[in-house]
Amino acid sequence: MSATALSQFGALGVSERLVEALDRAGLKEPTPIQTQAIPPALEGRDVLGCAQTGTGKTAAFVIPMIERLAAGPKGKPRALILAPTRELAFQIQGTVDKLGRSRGIFSTTLVGGADMHAQVRGLRQRPDVIIATPGRLLDHMWQGTVMFTKLSIVVLDEADRMLDMGFAPQLNQIIEALPDARQTLLFSATMPDNLDDLARMSLNDPVKALVAKSATPAEGVTHTVHHTNNSQKTALLLSILKETEGSVLVFTRTKHRADRIGETLEKVGCRVAVLHAGRRLPQRRAALEGFRRGRFEVLVATDVASRGLDVDNIRHVINYDLPHVPEDYVHRIGRTARMKAKGWATSFVTGEDNRSLRMIEKLLGKAVPGSGPPSVSHAATRSPRPGFANHNSPRGPRSDRPGRNQPGRRPRSTSYSF
Repeated sequence: MSATALSQFGALGVSERLVEALDRAGLKEPTPIQTQAIPPALEGRDVLGCAQTGTGKTAAFVIPMIERLAAGPKGKPRALILAPTRELAFQIQGTVDKLGRSRGIFSTTLVGGADMHAQVRGLRQRPDVIIATPGRLLDHMWQGTVMFTKLSIVVLDEADRMLDMGFAPQLNQIIEALPDARQTLLFSATMPDNLDDLARMSLNDPVKALVAKSATPAEGVTHTVHHTNNSQKTALLLSILKETEGSVLVFTRTKHRADRIGETLEKVGCRVAVLHAGRRLPQRRAALEGFRRGRFEVLVATDVASRGLDVDNIRHVINYDLPHVPEDYVHRIGRTARMKAKGWATSFVTGEDNRSLRMIEKLLGKAVPGSGPPSVSHAATRSPRPGFANHNSPRGPRSDRPGRNQPGRRPRSTSYSF
């Protein structure tokens, strides 16, 4: 075990056994959000945490939760973690099981799209921790298959996203059913105004662990805006992918568009997977696991992947469509440049997107240079990535050619960093 992990996590009050598990998991020293959140959480205080995506928020609540459960009286389940998406729920379960094994703490996950009977069997194993999406947890509550009598710790992870997804009524019902005597930890990457009511209802005199102001992008991201039109987006995407090395995550607004782009990329030889809410749970898990392991070089997804996508070394995030909600821009680009790494975020901006771009600019508190003279052409200047080498025509695929309405023109691009 590294001396750094022992001294720094130990100074926060983490036991040596859990420090050893952290060291094996590659967590050598605490991040700022972990430094601020772990000590008060270990004391049993409620915590309101806000930090950029990719800064270790999951471990910031899992570590003290494991320590408190290991030291407390037996009686299961004793902790509940609510998450907005299935992907995030499974990611959290992986962290709990990996770190909790050293202290005898185990979990089960309740999400929509999975077998209810299998979930009931998992609950009968009396897990210490339940990780759930709100809708599926309510299903179990109504059927009487989950009880909260021994619950002592509740975590609301990515609470703002749960509100954005319309889970406020479900959250209200769940919170009303929880024991009054409990510890509650609320974590998010942004703190919009509509989160205040949920915080007041669920938290009691919380310690605030605010590492960065709401909606702050990671410092290691280089942002690029391409001014284009809808008819040229796919050609622009193909051109950028030819120039890009490493894993690429492409965001679209709709499931239909994600499927269409996935089919287009597959036809030109790209190793691509598609992830959205319309896919069955096994398909979603296979896409995510294949992307994580490098079997797929490109993942095309809706905003279901903007939270809880724990994949190392995503080099490039491309907003094929700008998000409807400006806060989602921060969550999307938070999939790259994680843990102080470097990454790139590219956004395609059409004339209809000007209002969305201005809203993102207002949220970030920084001017986004979207006008002025164009920079160099986005045409490929390096050798194509392997998946794009075999086109039928020497001129390239038809979608790579300039649109008929603007012969010979390429979309303008403006690069900026902040």
